[in-house]
Amino acid sequence: MKSDTAIDFPKQDEIGPEMKGADVLVASLEREGVDVVYAYPGGASMELHQALTKSQKIRTILPRFEQGGGFMAHGHARATGKASVCMATSGPGATNLVTCIADAFMDSIPLVAITGQVYQQFIGKTAFQETDFFGMTLPIVKHSFLVLDKEDLPRVVKEAFHIAQTGRPGPVVIDIPKDVQQAIFKPTFPAELDLPGYQVLSTKPKADDEALLKVLDLIGSSERPVLYIGGGIISAEAHRELREFAEITGLPVASTLMGIGAFDAEHPQSLYWFGMHGTVAGNWAVCDSDLLICAGARFDDRITGKIEKFAPDATIVHIDIDASEHNKNKRVDYPIHSDVKYALERLIQLASKSGFQKPDIAKWNDIIEGWKKEYPFTYDNTGHITQQEAIETLYEVTKGDAIITTGVGQHQMWAAQFFKFREPRTYISSLGLGTMGFGLPAALGAKVAFPDKLVVNIDGDGCFLMNVQELATAKIEKINAKTIILNNQHLGMVVQWEDLMYESVRGQTILCDKDDIGGPDNADALYPDFIKIAEGFGVAGQRVIKREDLRPAIEAMIAHDGPYVLEVVVPYTEHVLPMIKQGLSAKEILIKSE
Repeated sequence: MKSDTAIDFPKQDEIGPEMKGADVLVASLEREGVDVVYAYPGGASMELHQALTKSQKIRTILPRFEQGGGFMAHGHARATGKASVCMATSGPGATNLVTCIADAFMDSIPLVAITGQVYQQFIGKTAFQETDFFGMTLPIVKHSFLVLDKEDLPRVVKEAFHIAQTGRPGPVVIDIPKDVQQAIFKPTFPAELDLPGYQVLSTKPKADDEALLKVLDLIGSSERPVLYIGGGIISAEAHRELREFAEITGLPVASTLMGIGAFDAEHPQSLYWFGMHGTVAGNWAVCDSDLLICAGARFDDRITGKIEKFAPDATIVHIDIDASEHNKNKRVDYPIHSDVKYALERLIQLASKSGFQKPDIAKWNDIIEGWKKEYPFTYDNTGHITQQEAIETLYEVTKGDAIITTGVGQHQMWAAQFFKFREPRTYISSLGLGTMGFGLPAALGAKVAFPDKLVVNIDGDGCFLMNVQELATAKIEKINAKTIILNNQHLGMVVQWEDLMYESVRGQTILCDKDDIGGPDNADALYPDFIKIAEGFGVAGQRVIKREDLRPAIEAMIAHDGPYVLEVVVPYTEHVLPMIKQGLSAKEILIKSE
């Protein structure tokens, strides 16, 4: 008798033909859907590069520095949401990836870093270009693999991608000794994973209805509620659910920098972003709230300021996929361990079924609107082009239709302030670790991922020099990403802190001749000449000093068919405001320069 019940037979493993371990790695990457690898060769990884030359599915891009390749992978992963791959040789090649791996760990970015390792017989013997990369990366990864058995290679690659992309995303290291790369064997490509311990962690946790109904009850009885969202919304692809939930409840929405773009900056309920340099309205609304619902964020110190004075009168709900974040930085009243996309979807369903009524927060909204009107992001017209004006003009010219990457510092904050981000994965920046030199390579990775999208790196002169060599990658690989350098001849953010806290004493923060500082009124003294540097790499560029030349120069940059460097000469006296100094509360925010 035939049964109508389908039998769920296990999928069959695939036995491959005899090949080298390096070819097994490439075949495994192809099975994971990898189409780009950012890789710099060396003695312990040459076998891997030889194998990559045979792939018809994977494009291998050569950075000019391993860190550049790592941040290209960042840009790719942050723009797509999928794990991207960087690769380096052993020893110094591998250690040059450490900053990129730490950056991915801090910002929860799915990254697979593959490194060659010396022959197993030399491990632990201080051989040429040998480091314990497995050991040194343990604190900054979701997992590290040291592949000592050739038969493990296909399984390790499959596990690495699963771990990097599930649960709270993050980086995974695969360290492969040269003898494993050279070993010849018939690989077994596993059809399914067998990670019983990790499966529990990687299965998306789901909040129970009782906890979510309590959240709706709290919203219904609140007078000053705020929804505080972070990068977890973007990682979970939950921005549509976020918007629907916000509109159903009427809650004002304040974002972290990691969450920028998850909620439309122009939406009437948007407080945009808050924290050290965020909106006054966002900071004060969170501070004065009586109900704070945190979704996919972690109460970072740049958000909270003085922790005891952060939302002191609020009942706090914290929805997060990573239970270890609950009560880590801020004690909360209702920790909810859940995939945030599921939680928002279920909240929307429960609100519909339970007859939920929006709270009457008209007075609260009036107060918030007053703050928005009184304290917008603004800047003074100094007579010269300012950094803020340059970014604002870029926004006007592009109408916001671009992916923006940044370096780290003042320009990073101004980009978030004056380029209004309306979609997720369009603001790509090193935020948890704050790595200078991030912007240019990240722009290249984002452009490779989305070749038909305008990608612009907004950078500072200090940051740009840290990975300037990647202009060669842009030229040779024909990656049409643009860079705007806001050149103030100083390490701008550190200078700002010197002005505010160290009586303007300059502690190695001037990047040019300190006796002849280049600037809008002294263009001949500008150092270095970024346009000549770009020209040396075969990259087009232009310098702009006068305000009337700014908009045409941006239009020319966008129209140019190829990578481009636009240097905008700006004063070094500008400060990013508002600002909450470390150790102070949102109510002590500095709105105007002292």
